[in-house]
Amino acid sequence: MIFNSEEQAKLAYAINKAENKTSGEIRLCVEKHCPGEVLDRAVNYFHRLNMEKTALRNGVLIYLATEDHKFAIIGDKGIDQKVGERFWDETKNLMLEHFQNNRLLEGLEAGIDSAGQQLKTFFPRKDDDINELPDEVFFGDSQ
Repeated sequence: MIFNSEEQAKLAYAINKAENKTSGEIRLCVEKHCPGEVLDRAVNYFHRLNMEKTALRNGVLIYLATEDHKFAIIGDKGIDQKVGERFWDETKNLMLEHFQNNRLLEGLEAGIDSAGQQLKTFFPRKDDDINELPDEVFFGDSQ
């Protein structure tokens, strides 16, 4: 397993904490290998995890292939139209700094927090907000 149960709980907590301030949804998909292009793989999982079905189209997916050292962060059209390309690049660079120093968990937490901050800015939590997607880490096909 890529992350032990304690690490998985930390990541789920980070997602829950970030989502408590927004109506947006964040998912984390992790697998060992990424066959093909990393963005294509991330988009595939985005749809497979029904992230395009959120009410405000404000889902964010962080995809990571640990053995191939590939990752991507992508958002649905609701959030993508608000934040622009610079946000995605800055978040990837923030995560990459951690990854290059063998701090995988911290890099993912930083990416989750960054996404949560942007989602909070453009999609603040409302009283009737519900958690539309699970917070747990999703493990892809190549385990």
